[in-house]
This record gives sequence, C-alpha cells and structure tokens, in this order.
Amino acid sequence: MTTALANVSTHRASNFAKTTLLLAAMSALTLGVGQLIGGLRGLLFAGALVVVMNFVSFWFSDSLALLMNRAHPLAPGTLPWLERMVEDLARKAQLPTPKLYFIESPTPNAFATGRSPSRAAVAVTTGLLQLMSRRELEGVLAHELSHVKNRDTLIMTVAGTLAGLISHAAQALFWFGGSMISRDDDDGPGPLATLGLLIVAPLTATLLQLAISRSREFDADAAAAELTGDPEGLASALARLEQGNRAMPLEHSPATAHLFVVNPLSGKGVMGLFATHPPIETRIERLLQLR
Repeated sequence: MTTALANVSTHRASNFAKTTLLLAAMSALTLGVGQLIGGLRGLLFAGALVVVMNFVSFWFSDSLALLMNRAHPLAPGTLPWLERMVEDLARKAQLPTPKLYFIESPTPNAFATGRSPSRAAVAVTTGLLQLMSRRELEGVLAHELSHVKNRDTLIMTVAGTLAGLISHAAQALFWFGGSMISRDDDDGPGPLATLGLLIVAPLTATLLQLAISRSREFDADAAAAELTGDPEGLASALARLEQGNRAMPLEHSPATAHLFVVNPLSGKGVMGLFATHPPIETRIERLLQLR
C-alpha cells in the first residue's frame, strides 16, 4: 500500500491540472456561445452572466443541494456513534467537523456540499446507515470529507452552473434566433450554425462537466483510502452502493447527481456515456491497487 500511495500525490496534481483546463474550456465555450448569439454584446453579456451565476452558486449551492434532496439536519445526540465517526475522520483530515444531515430514503448513498470546509455539510440516506457495516460507512464518509478538503463541491458547482448556462443559452438561440440580444453586425447565425450550436454546445458542456466529475471521484477515493488506511473498506462499500442504487435509484434531483458517492440515477445503455461517475469496477480496481 505504501508504494501505491506514493503515486497518489502525482495523480492528484495531474487531475488538478486537468480540472483547471476543463473549467477553462467550459468558460471559453460559454463565452463563445454568447458571442455567436449576440456578437460583442453577447460576449460581454455571457461573461457577466457567468460571474453572477457563479456568485449565486458560491453562496447558496449548499442550501440548494440540501433542499433539492430533502435533507434534514441530524439533531445532536441522535446517532452519537455516527457523530463520533465523523468527528474522528474530520480530525484526521484536519478539517472542521461538518454538519450532518439525513435523507429519508432506502437507497444507500451520501453526498457532501458547501463552498468551503468551514461551511461543509454531509448528508447520508437512512438506507446507507442500514446497509453499510461500520468499516464500509467509514470509507464512504472519508470519501465525502476528501471532497470537502479538496474543495470539489465548489469546483463541481461551478462546472454544473456553466453547463446549465450553456444549455439554456443554446435553447434560447433555438427559440428566439438570437433576437434576445442585439448584435453589433448583420451577420447573425444562420440556420445551420443555430442547429449546430443547439446540438454541439450543450453536449460538449455536459461531457466536459462529466470529465471533471469523474477525475474528482478518483481523487476522493484515493484520499479516503489514505485517510482510513483501509482501501478495501471503501471498495466493499462501493460494490454494495452500486447494487443498492441499481435496485432503488434515488430520483430526488438529477441536478445534484454528481455530488453523490455513486451515481444515484438509473442510467442504462447509451446513457452510461453521460454518467456522472467513473465505472464502479474501475474505482474498486484502483482502490485494491492501494493495498
């Protein structure tokens, strides 16, 4: 395990650089859509909209994610063993202890949210607490705390915001033909350009968002294994989670699917291309290499 973990820092640096490039590509795509719709004014409008939406996401993403998934705060003393487990993991990770929430659902899953470690919250489903052993649950919680420490929750919120903005802009172009924003010239997008933008821009934005999400999941798995010293515990939990979510998909809010430890939706067939998480088999294989 020592030899395998020696390579974790290198992989994290590589994934961080990849994430930075992908976010830059999404930002450039957003600005490009704005320019195509409205020329220079469209470009400036898109830039301003990106700033505003990211500002809103930065301040309110945690509350919105908890609200959309019907998460309720866990009253102190309700599950003292769970509180102690989270406190111990947070102390090992050198993080403030996050607030705990629960979701009334038999589907086993969990997610973390919050713009910073001091504002973090971890939500677990009742199904997760019932299905997981203590060892497996510790691996899942360590995974979520690793997302908090790496500020993945903020990164993924920005990526999701940009992807949503691009998709809505393309829809606006389809319905209004760019008339919502006055162009600086008479060379508005023709029918073929409009159709191409409608199809390509949202698809590209989604694929970029998913690439960011998948790289962050691998990082969180490796960091959780390092934190607990038990990669097999998380590997076992992932196998159970995959089975549980296939049998009982959690359909509360597809917009927050990327936040969960495993994909909570029932994507099958070609929709696997648009999965928010890497294949469970690959994640388990990488974890077992850290033994």
